[in-house]
Amino acid sequence: MQPPTPDVTHEYWTMYFDGFIMAPSSGTGVVLISPDGSRLRYAIRLHFLASNNAAEYEALINGLCIAIKLGAMRLYVRGGLELVIDQVMKESSCKSPLMEVYCQEMRKLEDKF
Repeated sequence: MQPPTPDVTHEYWTMYFDGFIMAPSSGTGVVLISPDGSRLRYAIRLHFLASNNAAEYEALINGLCIAIKLGAMRLYVRGGLELVIDQVMKESSCKSPLMEVYCQEMRKLEDKF
C-alpha cells in the first residue's frame, strides 16, 4: 500500500502587506509569494488621504482580494503595523468606527482561507 499523494492545491501562499502615506496621497504595497516561490508585487494608489491604520487595512484587504482571485486557499499573512495586526488577531479592539468597518470587511475575506 502506498501513502496518499499530498494535495498540492492546498499549499500555503505568503502575503506581505504595508500601507504608506505621502502627501498628498496614500498607497499600499502587497507582495504575494506562491507555493512554488513566484513573487507577485502590487502597488495600489489610494485616491484619498488615509491615516496609517487605514492605509494598512487597505493593503490587507486588497491583498486578500488579490489572493482570492489568484486561487490561494491557504495564506500566511505578514504586516507591518502592530496595531492592525493586534486587531486582526483579536488581541486589541477597534476603537474608531472606521477601523471597525475595515476589520469587519477583513473578517468577511478571511473566511475564504
